[in-house]
Amino acid sequence: MNSTEKQYVIDVLAEESWRLFRIMGEFVQGFEEMSDVGKAVTIFGSARLKPEHSYYQKAEALAKKLSECGYTILTGGGPGIMEAGNKGAFEAGGRSIGLNIDLPHEQAPNGYQTDELKFRYFFTRKVMLVKYSTAFVAFPGGFGTIDELFEALTLIQTKKIKPFPVYLVGVEYWQGLLQWLQGTLQRAGTISEKDLYLLKVVDDVSTIPDEIDAYYQNANHGGFRLPW
Repeated sequence: MNSTEKQYVIDVLAEESWRLFRIMGEFVQGFEEMSDVGKAVTIFGSARLKPEHSYYQKAEALAKKLSECGYTILTGGGPGIMEAGNKGAFEAGGRSIGLNIDLPHEQAPNGYQTDELKFRYFFTRKVMLVKYSTAFVAFPGGFGTIDELFEALTLIQTKKIKPFPVYLVGVEYWQGLLQWLQGTLQRAGTISEKDLYLLKVVDDVSTIPDEIDAYYQNANHGGFRLPW
């Protein structure tokens, strides 16, 4: 190995070391700033849905009601459904936390956050969303929404975390996914029938706060039976 090659190796190792420190720094920041969150619900979905869209309006209304019930609202901090969740909580006088991610497009922080955290890495942000959530509500979204959804379902399925309610809002939007889960994965034996009960698909969001409350009242008496 000549001197140029040695220097290249040294530079690569130095870069990897700094990346490790950045990752550790994001975890430390997140743990410190989220330690007093209390009970919280994560609302996520597409960044591309505008305020006039019915799903945006449903997310805003749900976040408002959850805030009035004493829940902190967590989102990815960006536009679309994330903005709707933060807005509903913010305008209800609740705590509205945005866990923002650095992206080349789409992800400008919305203006309805009482607490704003910034992340460079998706996986550190996902840890924060799962660690501090008492429920997940997924509105229609793309790859990022599906990624976060299946992260939570995998952790619940494998008992790496205590189970919590997971909702998919939009029966028409999600029915193709459910048909695939049941008709392909369950039929092939790669998931079991009981795994399909880890989530609930709804159009009406008005019952979600009461169902989450009922779930945790049951959990406080020694059980973790999902409310459906």
